[in-house]
Amino acid sequence: MRVLSVAQVREADRRCIEELGIPGPVLMNNAGSAVFREIESGPITVLCGKGNNGGDGFVVARLALITGWQVRVVLLTEPTNIRGDSEIFMKAYLRLGGKMEVCLNDDEVRDALLESDIYSTYVDAILGTGTQGEVKGIYRTAIECLNSLNKNVVSVDLPSGLNADTGEPCGVCVRANKTVTFQFVKKGFLNPVAKEYLGELIVADIGIPEICADDEAWRKLKEENQVWFKE
Repeated sequence: MRVLSVAQVREADRRCIEELGIPGPVLMNNAGSAVFREIESGPITVLCGKGNNGGDGFVVARLALITGWQVRVVLLTEPTNIRGDSEIFMKAYLRLGGKMEVCLNDDEVRDALLESDIYSTYVDAILGTGTQGEVKGIYRTAIECLNSLNKNVVSVDLPSGLNADTGEPCGVCVRANKTVTFQFVKKGFLNPVAKEYLGELIVADIGIPEICADDEAWRKLKEENQVWFKE
């Protein structure tokens, strides 16, 4: 099991997408599908931020919807801020008739998360591996509300608010029952402090070849197959 820093994970992603040519939406769909497989049943709420984790969350929501579960997305930003690969899956979910609540301030977040008790599982797709410094604003409010619910929580790649390199909470952090991380264990997960936030850790294969994370093997691969890397 390979353990990587955030910078190493990003480089492995870049090699897979930009140099091998595996499309980003394929990896995002694989990631969301891996999370969905770890959820036993609905109804579910998916909390989405504006980054790639939010895109993974929209994949989960779409799969739950077509499975026939009751599902809603709580989006913690304007829909116009969802771009790139994430926008593809947001639109797919909405075009299928998916329900989405947009929350732009603390009161809206509290209303969305604290006033409904019908959802048995909450999917944490708020913040990703880029989180550094103290979590503030509606993201902090959402994490605090989520932790107060005493519900089953499944985190996408890592619990929102956890520093993936150090394993320390960034002021506040989701306490997940289960974390589905993608392809590689993040370095910070080895910190004993991180274990109280991770819950059960699942390492899911989303289709990034292991060689993308091995600098020396990658260099040799490119040398031996350079004609294909020139295209």
